[in-house]
Amino acid sequence: MATRIEKDFIGEMELPAPALYGIHSLRARENFPDNTPFHEAWYREVGTVKLACYRTYCSFKKALLESYGEQEIPIKPIDDQILEVLIAAATEVSKGQHFSDFIVPAVQGGAGTSINMNVNEIIANAALIKLGKNPGNYSLIDPVEDANVYQSTNDVIPTALKITVMRLLEVLEKSVNELRSGVENLEGKYRNVLRIGYTQMQQAVPSSYGKLFSAWADALSRDWWRISKCFERIKVVNLGGGAAGTGLSIPRFFIMESVRELQKITGLPLTHSENLTDTTSNQDVFVEVHAILKSQAVNLEKIVGDIRMLASDLYGKGELTIPARQAGSSIMPGKVNPVIPEFVICAAHRVYANDQLISSLAGQGMLDLNPYIPQIGHAIVESLNVLIAACKTLNTNLISGLHVTAENAASKVYRSPAVCTALNPYIGYHGSAKYANWMKENGGDIFQANLALKSFPEEKLIQIMQPGELLRLGFSVKNLGK
Repeated sequence: MATRIEKDFIGEMELPAPALYGIHSLRARENFPDNTPFHEAWYREVGTVKLACYRTYCSFKKALLESYGEQEIPIKPIDDQILEVLIAAATEVSKGQHFSDFIVPAVQGGAGTSINMNVNEIIANAALIKLGKNPGNYSLIDPVEDANVYQSTNDVIPTALKITVMRLLEVLEKSVNELRSGVENLEGKYRNVLRIGYTQMQQAVPSSYGKLFSAWADALSRDWWRISKCFERIKVVNLGGGAAGTGLSIPRFFIMESVRELQKITGLPLTHSENLTDTTSNQDVFVEVHAILKSQAVNLEKIVGDIRMLASDLYGKGELTIPARQAGSSIMPGKVNPVIPEFVICAAHRVYANDQLISSLAGQGMLDLNPYIPQIGHAIVESLNVLIAACKTLNTNLISGLHVTAENAASKVYRSPAVCTALNPYIGYHGSAKYANWMKENGGDIFQANLALKSFPEEKLIQIMQPGELLRLGFSVKNLGK
C-alpha cells in the first residue's frame, strides 16, 4: 500500500496514503492501546459542532468584509472555496461518514485532544479530496489552522457530548413512556386479580396484581419526570470558551454567535453558558444527570426482580407466566430461563458501575479543566444506550407477553394464612391467629378453617373475602356490621 509521511513538532510518521486520519490520530492509537470503540453518536455530534463553527466563521467573515472592506481586513480569512469543502466534510461526519477513519479508542488521555484532532484530520483530508487533492496536503487545508479554526478541544468535545446526551435522553424518555404504557395496560387488565403480598420474602397480606403493576407504573412515571428535567442541566454549553473558558484568541463575534448557529442546526434548546470558566472546568452536571439514570436503573432492576421471582419455580408455577424467548439450556430439554430480566439486571449494574466512575473522575478535575471528559462521556453514553435497550426489550419481549392466571392466584390467596389479616377488625389479632394456625396445621383454605372454627356465618366470610373488600383502602366502622 502506498504511504505518506506526516510531521509534527515531535517528529514524523508513516501513514497509509489514502487514510483520512493523520499523525495526531496515529500517535493516540499507539499511546492508548485500548480496543474499546469510541461511540459513533458522539463522533457524529463532533461533526455537528464543527459544522456550526464553520458556518459561524462564514458569518464572521461576512461581517469583517462589511466593516473593513476586502483590502483592509486585519486578518487573513479562510478562502470561500475552502470553507465550502470544510462545511461539506463536517456535514458528512455529522451523518456518521468516515467513521472507519476514526481510530482513537474510547479510553484515552489528553482531555479529548485526540478525539478533536482525529476529527480535524478527517475533515481536512475529506475536504482536500473534494478539491481533487491528496490527503496530507496540509499546505492547502490544515487540520489545526483551518479545520480547528477558533475552536478548542475543551469547548468542542464537551459541547458535542452534551448534544449526544440530549439526543439519547429524547430516545430514553420515549422508551420509558412506552414501557410505562405497557405496564399500565397490565394494571388495568389485572386490577382486581388477587395475589399474596410479601414483605421480607414472607407472606404478608392479600393484595392484587393491579396494585403491584401500579407501583411499577408510578416508579416509571417518576423516571420519566426526572429524565425530562435532565435537559435543563445538560443544555448549557461552553462553545466559544476556548481552552479554559476565557475566550482567549477567539473573536467575540464567534463566541456570541456559535451556539446560536448550533441551535439552528440541531433544533435543540442549547444555551450559551453565562460562566464559561465554570462550564469548562466543572463537570458535576454529568454526575447529576447520571444519578437520574442510576435511579431509573434501580427501578428497572426492582421491576424485573419482582417478575423473575414471581415466575420462578421457587415461587411456584401457574400464577404469573413470562414469555418463552429462547431455549434456556444446551442439555436440559424444554428449559426456559428469564433472560430478559437477567439482561435488564446486567444493564442496571453497568449503569451503577458507570455512576461510580463518572462521580470519581468528575471529582478529579483540576483547576480550569477536567482531563477525563473522554471517559466520563463514554460512560454516560454507554449508560443511556443500555437503559434504552433495557426499556425496549423489557416492554417488547416481556411486559407485552406477561400473563396472570387469575384463578390460580386467587386460590393461593385463600389458602394462605396471610389472608387472615382481613379478619382482624372482626375477631381481633388473636382470633385471626387461630385461623392462621389452623390453616398452617391442616393445609386448608380460609373457608375450611371457618367450618372448623365457626366464627363467621358462611355468607359473611364470603363477603369479607371478596376482592373489592380485601383491596379496600382501610375499613369503615359501618362496613363491620353489614
